[in-house]
Amino acid sequence: MDNHRKGLLLTALGVLIISPDALLLRVISLPAEQIVLWRGLLNVLGFWLIVVARHQSRWWQAYRGCSRAGLGCALLFSFSTIGFILGNHFTKAGNVLVILASAPLIAALLSRFFLQERLPMRTWVAICVCLFGIGLIVLDDTGATSWLGSSFALMAALGLAGNLTLARSRPDIDMSPMLALSGLITAALAWLWSGEVVLPDAINMGWLLLLCLILMPVGFTLIQQGPRYLPSAEVSLLLLLETVFGTLLVWLFLSERPSNQGLLGGAIVLMAILTKSGLERRRQRLVYREG
Repeated sequence: MDNHRKGLLLTALGVLIISPDALLLRVISLPAEQIVLWRGLLNVLGFWLIVVARHQSRWWQAYRGCSRAGLGCALLFSFSTIGFILGNHFTKAGNVLVILASAPLIAALLSRFFLQERLPMRTWVAICVCLFGIGLIVLDDTGATSWLGSSFALMAALGLAGNLTLARSRPDIDMSPMLALSGLITAALAWLWSGEVVLPDAINMGWLLLLCLILMPVGFTLIQQGPRYLPSAEVSLLLLLETVFGTLLVWLFLSERPSNQGLLGGAIVLMAILTKSGLERRRQRLVYREG
């Protein structure tokens, strides 16, 4: 399997796994700062267990190899996590998704400026089409914008794009072990903010364990490896699928049916990504035949 296809499969699988994120955040009935705190604490354990399972007795060497770039990835991922949760707390989810959908464009600009990566025109076109589709999904929710929530959402988009771009700068190193450190940073910042740790009831703890101990560590471990094989803009472009799948899950389990306009936007995002993937496969076949 070539590196490009491997990167696509790893990232797409990771996105599918984290798709229930928005649904479970709606189900968990805790203050925002406590969700951030418990998400951080459980992420530490979840990501660390994955590192141990992958590297066994040499798990500590996985951290030594990440160097300063790994510390930067951990910090940026923490900012993205906090921004996403608090953005949804202070403003409508639609506003957060509109701003978060700018992550592929931010990643493309960062990659172009810092890594001198030239993206093909089809990637830029796919980014623009996806932004249009995401805009349709949440257009009805953009009337009650909160500047504070929007600021947190922008922090989430910048953190996500920056993390993937920094990981892309060292494709020879697996940065996913540093996501455990990110959970520790997230929990520490949440504790400084709230000043206390509130033990959730059994139901909320169950949802937190599912989301933060299993789904997030497994999904983001896969996604974090995407920049080893793909430009960061392509990885964050695939992350837009979470918006579509997350909307469908909320519709299925909470009976919140998207509008016809929202369904159209989701179809546009899916078609843009599928079309781009098809063009990539066609190009790879032509290169293989010519070679």
